[in-house]
Amino acid sequence: MTTRRDFLRISITTAASLAVSSRLDAFTRRAPLGVQLYTVRKQAESDLPGTLKTIRKIGYDEVETYWNVYSHPAAELRKMIEDAGLRVPSGHFDYEGLEAKFDYANELGLEYIVCPMLPVKMWGAADDFRKAAEQLNKWGAEAKARGMTFGFHNHNYEFRRFGKETGFDILTKRTDPKLVKLEMDCYWITQAGYNPVEMLQKYGERIRMLHLKDRKRGFEPSQELDQKAQHFTEIGNGSLDFKSIIKKAQELGVTHYFVEQDESERDPLESIAISYRNARPLLA
Repeated sequence: MTTRRDFLRISITTAASLAVSSRLDAFTRRAPLGVQLYTVRKQAESDLPGTLKTIRKIGYDEVETYWNVYSHPAAELRKMIEDAGLRVPSGHFDYEGLEAKFDYANELGLEYIVCPMLPVKMWGAADDFRKAAEQLNKWGAEAKARGMTFGFHNHNYEFRRFGKETGFDILTKRTDPKLVKLEMDCYWITQAGYNPVEMLQKYGERIRMLHLKDRKRGFEPSQELDQKAQHFTEIGNGSLDFKSIIKKAQELGVTHYFVEQDESERDPLESIAISYRNARPLLA
C-alpha cells in the first residue's frame, strides 16, 4: 500500500529525475563549439597532444585541422584528437596539392574537406576565379563520391570587384550548391564591408559552417588581404553582433561553429578561453 508520504517521496524523486534528464538532454542537443587549430598553431606544432587536451579542458567539443598538423599520419592524428575527447568534423587543405589529400581526409574521418583560400596568383582576375570555380566543382564531386562534403572558406580578397561582379559572386554562381558548400568567416565578411547576417540570409543553407572571429572597432573595411586588414580580437571584445549571427545561422541549420583568431595579443590559449566563455552561451 502506497502511503501519502511514499507518494510525495516518489513524486519529488521523479520530478528531480525528469529535471536532471531534461538538463542532460539539453546538454547533449546543444550545438557543438570547436576551434580552428591554426589559432594555436605554435602550441599545436610543439605539443599537439597537450594542446588538444587543453582545448578540451577549456570546454570545446571539436577541432578543425589545418595543413601543418598533417605531418602526422591521419590515423595517428585522429587518435590524438579522439584521445583528448574531441571530434574532428572538418579540415582545411591548401588549394595547391588538395587533390592528393582526399585519402588522408577520409582516413582522418572528416565530414568536410575545406579549401581555405585560393593561391595569391589567382586573386587578380575574373578568369582566375572562373577557373577556380571549375576546379572547386571537380573537388566537390570527388568529395561526394567519397562520402564527404566539400567546402570553401572566404577571406576578404574574394570581394574585389571585376566589373559588376566580385570574385565571390563568380565563385558562388559558377559552383554547384549541391557540391560546394560554404564555410563563412564572419570576420573576413565584415572586413570586406559586408554584414554576416545578410550574407547568411543571401546564401541560406549553402552555408554549413561558421568561423567565429571578432573584429576590433574603428577600422575601415577593405578587400586587400594584408597587414592593414588584421584587427582580430576575442569574441565578445569586438564589434560583431554574434547573438544575431548565431541566431540566423541556427535558423538555417548551420552544423558547426569554429572559433578562430589569426593573431592574438595574448597567449592564444588564453584568447580561445575568453572566446569560449563568451560564445558558448550563445549556442546553448
